[in-house]
Amino acid sequence: MTLEPSVKPASPRILTINGGSSSIKFALFEAGDSLERILEGSIERIGLPEATLRVKGVNQADNVSRPVTAPDHTAAVGALMDWLEEHLGHGALTAVGHRVVHGGPKYSQPQRITAAMVEELHRLRPFDPEHLPEEILLTEAFYRRFPDLPQVACFDTAFHHDLPRVARLLPIPRRYEAQGVRRYGFHGLSYEFLMGELARLAGAKAAKGRIILAHLGNGASLAAVRDGKSIDTSMSFTPTAGVPMSTRSGDLDPGLLWYLARTDKMSAKQFNEMVNFRSGLLGVSETSSDMRDLLYHETQDVRAAEAIALFCYQVKKWIGAFAAALGGVDTLVFAGGIGENAPTIRARICDGLGFFGIQLEEKRNAANEGVISTAAGRVVVRVIHTDEELVIARSVCHVLKLRAE
Repeated sequence: MTLEPSVKPASPRILTINGGSSSIKFALFEAGDSLERILEGSIERIGLPEATLRVKGVNQADNVSRPVTAPDHTAAVGALMDWLEEHLGHGALTAVGHRVVHGGPKYSQPQRITAAMVEELHRLRPFDPEHLPEEILLTEAFYRRFPDLPQVACFDTAFHHDLPRVARLLPIPRRYEAQGVRRYGFHGLSYEFLMGELARLAGAKAAKGRIILAHLGNGASLAAVRDGKSIDTSMSFTPTAGVPMSTRSGDLDPGLLWYLARTDKMSAKQFNEMVNFRSGLLGVSETSSDMRDLLYHETQDVRAAEAIALFCYQVKKWIGAFAAALGGVDTLVFAGGIGENAPTIRARICDGLGFFGIQLEEKRNAANEGVISTAAGRVVVRVIHTDEELVIARSVCHVLKLRAE
């Protein structure tokens, strides 16, 4: 698939960028009659000596795994752009779509990135200091290398932008709301994809019903959806809130900050570091943030067992809370790395929820089938592989009026 530098692609090519705290995930789509993913990959372990570029393509010859020098995100995306030009040729890209975690109170739709938007994102940095600075750097790096290449921002908060006011408000002094301090919710690109897939698989009526979406991965959240709209979600002003995650704590007593400030002389910055990077599964188990490791060790290590139990218990509680908010449940969807691939975790979460109609069929669940509930259960329980990159590529096509939608 390698192109000579002078060859232009017959169809628009869209690169999607999903920047994390120590990684950049990317995919390349060709927008012909439909969107075709022709490459995907990542640069992992940014900031460490052993940073690696990995690429998987539709052809075996496109597969790559090689070390790169990536002391920071700017260097990492530079290495990616070098590889793209080397592999595809100069001018092969039509547009770039970026996942931007936080859109603040202003951004509720995918939009083309402009200088004014970048200025606004800089102002929003205090809302999400873990993600926004790196995401801004990525957009700026592409602009410096390819100043004429259109870029589109796709906001992870957009799906929840119009939460009912009662679900948006934080019970703190009202003056902070004027500063944009409210419940936002995240994983919106994943939830948008899941709702589209649910409509495709089960029909428009099911997609308009009472739905709980559970995106369970390194980051984990749930959303309550009715009539196709988010009415509540477990994450809040930041992605740290809600259920325990790989290294994030989820919800905590706010008084804990004051307690640790007095007893451990912990600063606000140290507290933020703890709840985002040293808590959750890692904090409780003291060994691993990876659910697969914990499941392997749970029979020998009570700490691993307790971390798993806490995760499942908290997810179960949120399902119960959202069933109340929705007035019942018609569909429960599991997605994300844990939600899609850990039948044991799904079974433990759903155990005891038969009283409002959730009943798993053991063999279907063990096989990770698309529908894992029993025929007799009132709630249809599904496993859907989420695809944030495809949502980004579709959004780029829509914003820039390219051929594929």
